Formats: sequence, structure tokens, C-alpha cells
Amino acid sequence: MTAPIGLVERLTREIVGTIRTQNLQPGQTLPSAKALAERFEVTVPTVREALRRLEATGSVELKHGSGTYVREAINRRILDNPHYVPVDLAAAIELLDARIAIEPGIAELAASVQGDSAVETMETAVDNALQLHTEVPAGHFHVELAKASGNRALHEMLVSLLAIHSRTQQAARFTYDRLRDHDEHADILDAIKRGDGLEASHRTRKHLESIKAAVLADWSEQSAADSSESTTTEGTEQ
Repeated sequence: MTAPIGLVERLTREIVGTIRTQNLQPGQTLPSAKALAERFEVTVPTVREALRRLEATGSVELKHGSGTYVREAINRRILDNPHYVPVDLAAAIELLDARIAIEPGIAELAASVQGDSAVETMETAVDNALQLHTEVPAGHFHVELAKASGNRALHEMLVSLLAIHSRTQQAARFTYDRLRDHDEHADILDAIKRGDGLEASHRTRKHLESIKAAVLADWSEQSAADSSESTTTEGTEQ
């Protein structure tokens, strides 16, 4: 029997409150489901349902036989939908248009902040452009750029945007020339280090628009090849 929605929602918030008041950090464990049930005067199945909700958002991780662990997402305000998997051209362009709308402003903010540690991290992340496979959360130049803006909401927004469209994002990495990508990242970082927000914004927009053009061109070529192959197959069958 499923517990009433209102009860589970209330319990979920109380568990998050417990994490906050006890200052539990990512990697630390929550009290057991039994202990939480006793504390909040509910059943153990109700606690487990609340914990599953938190696990779905990445706020906690349930490890069988080990316990419930706090995860990094507990501090995030903007979360992606882990079940949404876009794979077509429209999804790729939607991603890039969204990034073109927000990332130039992020670069301008980063140039005004110029945090030493952030610049150092971006310098390391620049070389990731030369790799075909790069995990989005760590070391991704654009993620580090958003972090350098000093605006947590913008950083989380970009991380979520890239995570939602991870498959089309990876496709873009194969389409766009790696060395060119590296050099354009270095140019953006150069403007940021000089504190030139307008130039950093301009270079970021130009970079993303070039990627969009490359994705469109690659998709057009692929569609033409598929169409030609289909025509050849049909002719052979006839």
C-alpha cells in the first residue's frame, strides 16, 4: 500500500531538513530507515519511499546493505530529468540555441570576476577539447566557465542543460574539429584573463554558432548519404 502523497512529501522535506541541520556533506551517511521512521513517527516503508524520491533527484544514494549516502545534488536548485533522451537534430539545435542565449553572458560575468582558482581550472579544462570523450560535470570547459561566473544558478543551469542533452552533446564533440575547439576555448579564456567581458562574450557566441553550423552541415551530409543509400537499395530490389 502506497503512503498518502502529502505524507511522503512532508517526510521528504523533513529528511532534507535533517541533512541540513546535521550539516551532512556528500559522501556522509543518513540515519537508518528505522531510525528515521522512529524520529518522524512513520512506517519504515514510508521512509523508504521518501528516500527513493530523493534518490531520483540525485540528492541521496541508497546502497543495499550499506546505508543511505548524501550526494552532491542535495545542494543543487536546478535538476535535469534523467529519463529524457533526445537523439535527433531538433534536440541538438535546441541545446545549442539555449547555450547561445545564455553562455555569452556567462563568459562576460566570468571576465568581471576573474577568480584565480577558477582561471587555473579553466586553463586545465581547455585541454579537454582535444579529448573525444569527456564527462560533463568535471573538467568540461564550458561547465568550468559557468562556475567561474560566480553565479551558482547559471552554473547549475548549464550542467543540467548539458546532462539532459548528453547524447547530442557528445555527437557535437565528434562533429567539431578538436584542435579548433581547443583554440577557441583558449581565445575565450584569454579574453577572460584580460577582463574583457565584451570580447569574451563575443568569442563565446561565435564559438557556439560555429559548432551549430558544423552540426547542421554534418546532419545534412548524413541525411543525403542515407537518402542515397535508400534509393540505391530500392533500385536493387526492383
